[in-house]
Amino acid sequence: MSVEAATYARPGEGEAVNGTALPLVVEHVAKGYDFNGQVVPVIADLSLTLRKGEIVSIVGPSGCGKTTLLNTLCGLLAPDAGRIRWHGRQVVGQPQNVGYMLQKDLLFPWRTALANTMLGLEIRGVAAAEAEDRSRAMLDQLGLHGFADHYPATLSGGMRQRVALARTLVNDPDVLLLDEPFAALDFQTKLLIENDMVSLVRKGGRSMLLITHDIEEAVSIADRVIVLTRRPTAVKATYEIELGADRADVISLRENPDFSRYVRRIWADLDVAIQ
Repeated sequence: MSVEAATYARPGEGEAVNGTALPLVVEHVAKGYDFNGQVVPVIADLSLTLRKGEIVSIVGPSGCGKTTLLNTLCGLLAPDAGRIRWHGRQVVGQPQNVGYMLQKDLLFPWRTALANTMLGLEIRGVAAAEAEDRSRAMLDQLGLHGFADHYPATLSGGMRQRVALARTLVNDPDVLLLDEPFAALDFQTKLLIENDMVSLVRKGGRSMLLITHDIEEAVSIADRVIVLTRRPTAVKATYEIELGADRADVISLRENPDFSRYVRRIWADLDVAIQ
């Protein structure tokens, strides 16, 4: 099969499917930082889309601006130019129903796994009994049955990341933005958590945008992989990942003979982007 890069959803095109606005449309976004009175460009004329129920991975050279991009998409930073639309509307500040998960778990050490998971529901004013029931159920779904009353210091790194993921998912976001959340984990633990996460995301019909340095992770998880250039970053190439109908089992997908073809082609693009 062909694994050549393809253009996808040019700005202004495909902004709705069956009359429903896409969860995310990014058009010609630029962002820079002020350094000693001069603007240092980080993102230059970047456009992308995210469809409902779609998982997109973004890879790019280290320091190219991937985290800056996510911070801009979720409203922590304002773009210098361009337009970001969530569900068809430009949003000032942080969009609703968007979950953001970082590489560090950022769990509160004085709260149990259950209490950490409940935090977002508490802030939203959800009744305590409902918040606890939903949080316990989410911890169970992520393989943490029996650990609800444990404090972060007593949990392994993988278990802490599962708690952080539970805290994100229990709020039932429409879209997940993930910034290398499993980069620090060992290979086996990472695969197991990825498998659980992708299963829950796909079953829930959520959309997800994942930043990662791991090309194999990007290909096994995503419906589409976007390769960025070096700074100031823009989209270099886009790959539609076609590895069969069942995309929920990210472990078995790595056995697909086309998996390595995608990895090699994307790595070649990324290698050129680094130079």
